Amino acid sequence: MLAQFFNPRQNYSRGFMISVFSVFIVCFSSPAFAQQSKSTLSARLMNIESATKDPFRYNVSLHNGSSRPQVFELQAKAPEGWIMIFRAEGSQVTALRLDSGKTQDMVVETTATPATKPGKYSIPVSAISGGDTLRLDLEAVVKGSYSVELTTPTGRLSDDITEGNTEQLRLTIINTGSLPLDGLELSAQSPTKWSAKFDPAKIERLDPGQTKEVIATVSVPDKTIAGDYMTTFTAKNSFANANAAFRMTVKTSLLSGWIGIVVILIALGLVYSLIRKYGRR
Repeated sequence: MLAQFFNPRQNYSRGFMISVFSVFIVCFSSPAFAQQSKSTLSARLMNIESATKDPFRYNVSLHNGSSRPQVFELQAKAPEGWIMIFRAEGSQVTALRLDSGKTQDMVVETTATPATKPGKYSIPVSAISGGDTLRLDLEAVVKGSYSVELTTPTGRLSDDITEGNTEQLRLTIINTGSLPLDGLELSAQSPTKWSAKFDPAKIERLDPGQTKEVIATVSVPDKTIAGDYMTTFTAKNSFANANAAFRMTVKTSLLSGWIGIVVILIALGLVYSLIRKYGRR
């Protein structure tokens, strides 16, 4: 039995099996083998909600699971008119080169068109390298936009006014967004001692595409020097605002003009009489 234990052939077989098993463990546990995993394109947040005026930004990770360096071409198919941008390490890119086993974080950014209707939109993103195509389906939930326009029915933003008088101006408020506007307030920034009142002074609700007319009554104080003056009208709430700079040309009243002429004539007559009275002495 002792001779059997020291049999060279059995010891050789046992040693060979141990060696093969050791090589098997080393190979399957080594990083080289781990790199044979698949390449991946993933995102932690795949569904983002935002208004049309704000960009949608997705944090995406691209992993090269192949055994050799790869160049990945980046592509995205967004709705028509949307802007798509890929950013990596602070730069805008269209392709990335990754060494074997490496992962690159990047930002996929898209901006919807102002006319985009509220809803859910699918944005397929791809990273293509040779015959391998990695695909990621992102979702953008558009909740609409807030936008308002302030103008006049004719588009004209100028008028004449006589000093000491009031002038009524017709203003048009338009909801140019895709969401309702609640609590729009009207205000004016005018020259010193001028005043402006609105009817109505507040619009409780303005639906998308709806128009509301407001009457602004502007008062100019007496003895205002003739010339051009600017008054800025504003319509705003917590989500949107619009301004319109209105040029007011102040003219002197007819009565003030005649009074000025009379004063000048009186002054000339007084000078003439003084010259006749004292000029001969």
